[in-house]
Amino acid sequence: MTLRLYDTAAREVRDFVPLRPGTATVYLCGATVQGVPHIGHVRSGIAFDVLRRWLAHAGLDVLFVRNVTDIDDKILRKAADHDRPWWEWAATHERAFTAAYDALGVLPPSAEPRATGFITQMVEYMQRLIDRGHAYAADGNVYFDVRSLPDYGSLSRFKLDDVSQGESAGTGKRDPRDFTLWKAAKPGEPSWPTPWGPGRPGWHLECSAMATSLLGGEFDIHCGGMDLIFPHHENEIAQSHGAGDGFARYWLHNGWVTMSGEKMSKSLGNVVSIPEMLKKVRPVELRYYLGSAHYRSMLEYSDKALHEAATGYRRIESFVQRVADRVGEVGVGDVSAEFAAALDDDLGVPAALAVVHNAVREGNGALEAGDGARAQEIAAQVRAMMGILGTDPLDPRWRTGGGADEAATAALGVLIGAELERRAAARAAKDWAVADEVRNRLEEAGVDVTDTPDGAQWALQKKD
Repeated sequence: MTLRLYDTAAREVRDFVPLRPGTATVYLCGATVQGVPHIGHVRSGIAFDVLRRWLAHAGLDVLFVRNVTDIDDKILRKAADHDRPWWEWAATHERAFTAAYDALGVLPPSAEPRATGFITQMVEYMQRLIDRGHAYAADGNVYFDVRSLPDYGSLSRFKLDDVSQGESAGTGKRDPRDFTLWKAAKPGEPSWPTPWGPGRPGWHLECSAMATSLLGGEFDIHCGGMDLIFPHHENEIAQSHGAGDGFARYWLHNGWVTMSGEKMSKSLGNVVSIPEMLKKVRPVELRYYLGSAHYRSMLEYSDKALHEAATGYRRIESFVQRVADRVGEVGVGDVSAEFAAALDDDLGVPAALAVVHNAVREGNGALEAGDGARAQEIAAQVRAMMGILGTDPLDPRWRTGGGADEAATAALGVLIGAELERRAAARAAKDWAVADEVRNRLEEAGVDVTDTPDGAQWALQKKD
């Protein structure tokens, strides 16, 4: 393989070499199902869906695990605030996350374990840690002794003296920097039996147990948002190394979605839910927008940026559809060498999209010059490249999966694209009267047209 990935633990880009030839094992920290998903929640799902697709394109059998945290302080608190059973609250919002992933074309994981389904494995994991001198029980709680592990802080580079776990209070800790593996039962809260008393798992323990149970003591890639580096992922490493597991060989972290420079979060009140977003643009356009930035960069949300991305996607879609309409069926070709080089360089999606847009410009030129065969060849290549990004315009899920509104929007895009193609031909022939006529008619119909170096772009006029 020629894929190179930025490993957070090593602080450098490394060649990706699978642990087992022909197979890639990936664990993604999934949702804590406490509420309705927003675009910040699903960015990691989209970013690492591209990773999964690219690994599969390289011929690897990808075992992709994305967990569900269905027991947690926030879930219990919000369920209680709404006078709902905790399990019903979690199940309701798990379905909302699944619907969001499905709407945005994220492939279903190979396995999607729930934390509450792995209590037995967690108890066994804690016993291993206690037997090896890395954990201790106190007052029905079980804690990890961070001083017992010399490499604690290796992922985050935090010094032990600067560590604050930021977790809810427990009793019996030997050191405030120790973190909780198991929380003693409290009245009215769910609990499970253990040798140290009834209680429920700590967040960090859940992922170590699920990941190693399904992927083995050592696996290839662990993914998640950059906000999880500390304490969650740091503590996963501590638990796993303390238990004698090699754990993840590469650590990948995606950047946040921000608004006005702040991380999108419910506590700040600056969230935009997936259902609300899908009132603004089609699902495929939202996916294109959320996946267009490099996965490690911050993505600053604005309506303007969203609609600019949607316009960019429609330009690609319009080209492929025009080729299909004028030349004939467009199959799926293969990606270009430049596209492959971009993704092999730490999943460089922005550079990969630049390749796609260059191909679209070339294809439009071929179409206008009457070279249908060349346009068809380029369109097939564009389909392949966009398929890796999960946004192939002719994928049946995007053509038929969005109901009447989405189908109408797609049809509108094709019609407007045809008008802009007619206008481009008139401009090339210096027939300014026809060019102005097309533009004026589009504007009367509520479509703004902007000429750019990449060709004409359009957007629906906003209503007051």
